[in-house]
Amino acid sequence: MPIWQTTRFRIDLARPQVMGIVNVTPDSFSDGGRHMTAQDAIAHCERLVREGADILDIGGESTRPGAPVLSASDEWGRLQPVLEAVVGFGVPISVDTSKPEVIARALALGVDIINDVRALQVPGALTALAQHPSCGVCLMHMQGQPQNMQSGNLQYEDVVSEVARFLQERIDALREQGVGPDRITLDPGIGFGKTPDHNIALLKRQRELLSLGLPLLVGWSRKSTLGHITGQDVDQRLAASLAAALAGVSHGAKVVRVHDVRQTRDALAVWAAAGLLS
Repeated sequence: MPIWQTTRFRIDLARPQVMGIVNVTPDSFSDGGRHMTAQDAIAHCERLVREGADILDIGGESTRPGAPVLSASDEWGRLQPVLEAVVGFGVPISVDTSKPEVIARALALGVDIINDVRALQVPGALTALAQHPSCGVCLMHMQGQPQNMQSGNLQYEDVVSEVARFLQERIDALREQGVGPDRITLDPGIGFGKTPDHNIALLKRQRELLSLGLPLLVGWSRKSTLGHITGQDVDQRLAASLAAALAGVSHGAKVVRVHDVRQTRDALAVWAAAGLLS
């Protein structure tokens, strides 16, 4: 079975892993401002671990559509006190960032995974990660940047094949820098420069991405496409988020990135009991 090699943990992906979202931001699309102080963010991390989070994914800069750019020093100022506390929680710690300075500082603190929506394309980011001997990384596809990714006419000739081609290029770039495949997971980037139809196509045809030979991480939790499908506002999308997580796992995802950890764990437990997990 696949293993995700990270700084301190070899994560066994035989069972789908639940990655709990912790946004230390004032403006994330779903929970912005709720965990803005270090004290609140640390308490939320504790809560998610109690609820069964396998991994904590902590971000200091919103990547919602239209989000403003944050300086590296401001982003690190939000993250540092939280990371210093939670690296001792006994679970893998992921940092959601694209900035080389933040990547280097987070890895120096002992975090396990860099989860980068820009797939280490920012100059210096790949070097910062490659200098670490064993950290894990998640490479995500995004068309455009958060500031403009949902504006204009979003077009793909074939969204699944274009996402696959981009991810393969980034895998190759990491391998050239000596980053082994056991350290890499892939995220198709639901909602990042894609229409609802694109996102639904990625879900329906998700298994095609397994041909890349690496584990998939998917993040559907509370996304706008679920609102498009159900007509529900962001705070009423729990049922849709659970359904999307189960669908993602049924199509081969090994990690689901979610806000609602306990409920996701419960849903996966029922599927496991029914013999439905891939």
